Amino acid sequence: MKYSEYSVVIVGSGAAGLYAALKLSQEIELPDGILLVTKSGLGESNSLYAQGGIVGVIHQNPEDSVNCHVQDTLKAGAGLCDAKAVEYISSASDEVINDLISSGVKFDRDSTGELTFTLEAAHSIKRILHSGGDATGRGITEALRQKVLEDDNITVIENSMAVELLVDSDKECKGAILYNELTEEHEIVYTSALVLATGGVGQLYQYTTNPEGATGDGIDLAYNAGAVIQDMEFIQFHPTALALSPNNKNRFLISEAVRGEGAKLINNHGDEFMAKYHDKRELAPRDIVTRAIYSEMTREHGFNVFLNASMIDHNKLSRRFPTIAKKCGEQGIDISKKPIPVAPAAHYTMGGIKATVEGKTSINGLYAIGEVASTGLHGANRLASNSLLECVVCAYELADYLSFANLMPPKKIDNNIRQIIEVYSAPISDEDYDIQTLKQNLKKLMWNNVGIIRSGEKLQEALTEIQKMKADFKRTRKCLNKDEYEYRNMLTTAELIITEALARKESRGAHCRSDYKQTNSQAIHSNIKKQENKELIYVK
Repeated sequence: MKYSEYSVVIVGSGAAGLYAALKLSQEIELPDGILLVTKSGLGESNSLYAQGGIVGVIHQNPEDSVNCHVQDTLKAGAGLCDAKAVEYISSASDEVINDLISSGVKFDRDSTGELTFTLEAAHSIKRILHSGGDATGRGITEALRQKVLEDDNITVIENSMAVELLVDSDKECKGAILYNELTEEHEIVYTSALVLATGGVGQLYQYTTNPEGATGDGIDLAYNAGAVIQDMEFIQFHPTALALSPNNKNRFLISEAVRGEGAKLINNHGDEFMAKYHDKRELAPRDIVTRAIYSEMTREHGFNVFLNASMIDHNKLSRRFPTIAKKCGEQGIDISKKPIPVAPAAHYTMGGIKATVEGKTSINGLYAIGEVASTGLHGANRLASNSLLECVVCAYELADYLSFANLMPPKKIDNNIRQIIEVYSAPISDEDYDIQTLKQNLKKLMWNNVGIIRSGEKLQEALTEIQKMKADFKRTRKCLNKDEYEYRNMLTTAELIITEALARKESRGAHCRSDYKQTNSQAIHSNIKKQENKELIYVK
C-alpha cells in the first residue's frame, strides 16, 4: 500500500479538528507537517449544524464567573462530571474565545459593538455567545476552515476515513490505515500523534439532528485498538427537533435558545405543560424536557408536540433565529404566528473515548478531542452550549501539550503493525450486503429499545439482535466501501451503548430506566475496554 509520514494526523474536521490543526501549525514547528483527514468535505460535521451558541465565561461579561458556570455544569451533569475538568475548561474559555475572535470568528454584537449573550436551559445567567443569530457552529467552523485552507503546513485529504489504528506491541499508536472513497484504495499514514476528532453517534438512531457522517467511527477505532471507552450509555436526546411527520428521520434542530428567549411548549390542545414536570419549565435540564415531551406524546398518542414562539417580538425573532425561521418558512410555518411541531431526536454523545482535557487517552500516541472524547465535562447530561466550548478548549490545550512532545514519525514498525497492514492489503470476498436496509434496521432497533426510556428487557433484546447482526455481517475489519465501514462502526458503538446501559441499574441524567427509576447514592463511571481473548472487560 501507499504510505506517508506526518508529524501529526488529525481525523475529523469539525470545530475540534480544524482548531487543533490551526493551533498546532501556529505554535509548533513540525518538520513533517499536519495531515487533516475528513470523511466528507472539509468542515462537514456536527459542529457545522450547532445553532444555539458557545459558552463564554469571559471578561466582557462581568456578571458571570467561572464558579457560577462550574456549578451549573455540575448540577446538569447529575454527579458524573469531573469537577477539575469542568473548572479547567471554564477557566480557559476567556482566552480561547478571544483567540477565536482574533481568528476571524464573528460573534453577534449589539448596536454599540458589545458582544451579546443569551440564556439557555439550566444556565443561571446569560453567558451564551452566538454568531449569525442561530448559526454559531457554522460561523465558527467556516472561519476556522478558511484559516486551515490558507495554511501551507496543513495537508487536507477529503472523502477519506481512518478504518484501523496502527498500534504496536508496546500499545503505542503509530498511525492509521485510511480508506479513500473516491479511489476505493487503502493507504497507510505513520505518525507519533494521532488525533481523533470524529464527532458523535447520532446516526445510530432513527431520528437524529446529526448529519450523515455521525456513525461512531472514532469510538470503533479506539475500542478496537484497546482504548478505554467511558459512559457510552449517556446519549442526549435534544427535546426540540422539527417533526413534520414520522417519516422525517434527519430532523432539523430547533435551538434551545428559542426557549431561552421565551418560547413555550404546548400539547396538541394548545396547553402549556412543562410546569407539571419542573419548576424551571422550558428551561429545565435537557433530559427532563425531553422526557416531558416524550410523556406528552405517549399520553396523546402523537408523534410531536409544539413550540410556540409567537409571544417573542417579531423583529427580534427573525433577527435572532434567521436559520430556523427560513427552514420553517420553507415548510409553510411562520414561526411568529404558528407553533412549530417538535419532537426529541438523538443529538449528542456525553460518553466516548476516555481522555484528559489535553486529549490524552489510555493509549500512548492516541489523542481524542471534541464529542468523540469523554473528558468529564458533561457527566450524565450535557449543559447546553458546553459542547462547542469543549471542542475549542481541548483543541487549544492539545496543541499546547504537543508543543513539548517529540513529534518525530515512528521509525520502528513491529510485527503487530505488519499484521494489520497485511489484513488491509489482502483481497476480501465481494459478498453483497444491502447496507442501507441494514443501517435502517439498526437505527429502528436503537430508537425503539435504547432510546429515551429504557428497560432491561428491551436492552437485552437489542443486545441479542445486535450480536446477531454482527455475526451476519462478515466484515469484521477490512470492508469494500465507506457504507460498509460505517455499518461496521455503528454495530460496534451500538453494542457498547447497550452493554453499558444494561450494566447501569439506575436512572441518572440522560439514562432513564423504567425498571430502575432510582438514582444511586454513589455516582460511578462506566469504563470498558477490549482485551485479547475477551470481547470486553470493565476497568476502573
